[in-house]
Amino acid sequence: MSTTTAVPAPAAAGTTAGVAPEPVRTRRRRTLAQWGFVAPAVLFMLLFFGYPLVRNIVMSFQHYTPSTFFTGKAPFNGLDNWRKVFGEDLFGKALWQTIVFTIGSLIGQFSIGLGLAVFFNRRFPLNGVLRALILLPWLVPMVVSGIVWRRILDQDTGVLNSFLGLFGIGHTPWLTSTHVALLAVILVNIWIGIPFNMVILYGGLQEIPREVYEAASLDGASAWRTFRSITLPLLKPVITVVLVLGFMSTVKILDLVLALTDGGPADSTQTLGTLTYQSSFVQLDFGAGAVVGNILILISAVFAVFYLRANRNEGK
Repeated sequence: MSTTTAVPAPAAAGTTAGVAPEPVRTRRRRTLAQWGFVAPAVLFMLLFFGYPLVRNIVMSFQHYTPSTFFTGKAPFNGLDNWRKVFGEDLFGKALWQTIVFTIGSLIGQFSIGLGLAVFFNRRFPLNGVLRALILLPWLVPMVVSGIVWRRILDQDTGVLNSFLGLFGIGHTPWLTSTHVALLAVILVNIWIGIPFNMVILYGGLQEIPREVYEAASLDGASAWRTFRSITLPLLKPVITVVLVLGFMSTVKILDLVLALTDGGPADSTQTLGTLTYQSSFVQLDFGAGAVVGNILILISAVFAVFYLRANRNEGK
C-alpha cells in the first residue's frame, strides 16, 4: 500500500509567506478616516478651550477698559496687571480661603459620601428610596440651594437658629460673622457634594466581587480590617476619579458663594473664583480678572500634572 504526500503549491508571485502588504492607497484612506473622526474633537477643543485660554492670557497683559473691551484695541501694559493683583492683600487672603474651602469641602464630601456608599451597599428595605432622596441636593441648581440655605442660616429668622434655640443655644451669625461665614459656606458645599461622591463610590463598591468579602469572612477578618485591606485598595481608582472631579469643580466655585455671602462679610468668604468675577464684572478691571483666572487655570494644571505622574508611577 503506497501513500502520497501532498506538496504545497508554490506561493503566488508578488506575495510573501506572511500576510500580504496593505496597499498604499488603503493605508492613506485609513489614515484619513482616522483623522476625520479626530478632527471634530480637535476643532472643538481649539475653538472652545484653546482660543479662550490664549485670549485670557493675552488679556492679562493688556489695559482693558469697558470701551476697549468692545473695540478690541487694548494697549499692552506689560506686567502691570500682574503686579497690581499680587500687590493686593486681598489676593493672598482669597488664595488662602480658596485652599481652605477646597480642602474642607473635599474632606467632608468624600468622608460622608464614602460612609453612605458603604451603608447603602448592604441590602435592606427602602434602600433604593433612601438613595433617591439623598440625590435631591445634587439635582437642585446651586444658586437655588444657596438662596434656600441663606434663608435657613439667617441669624434672626433662620430655621437653624430657631431649632438650636430650643436647646438654649444662642443665635449664631452663620453668614454675618467673619469667623463663621467661611465654615458655613463649606458646610453648605459639603451638603451639595455628598450625593455625587456617594453615587460614584457606590458604583465602585458594586463592582467589587462578593467572593472576596466571603473569603475574608472565612479567614476571620474584622469589618474594619476588611474595609482597610480589601475595600479601599480595590476602590482606589474610583476614589482618584472622585477626588479629581471634586477638586476641579470646587476650586473654581462661584455661584454658591455669591448666593450665600457675595464674598462677605469683610471679604471673609472671598475666593479666587469670586475675586475673578468682581474684578472683571463689578470693578470692570478685565486685565486683573484675567490674571486671577490664569492663576486658577495654573492651579488646576499643576494638580492635573501631579495626578498624571502619580498614576504613571503607580502603573509601573
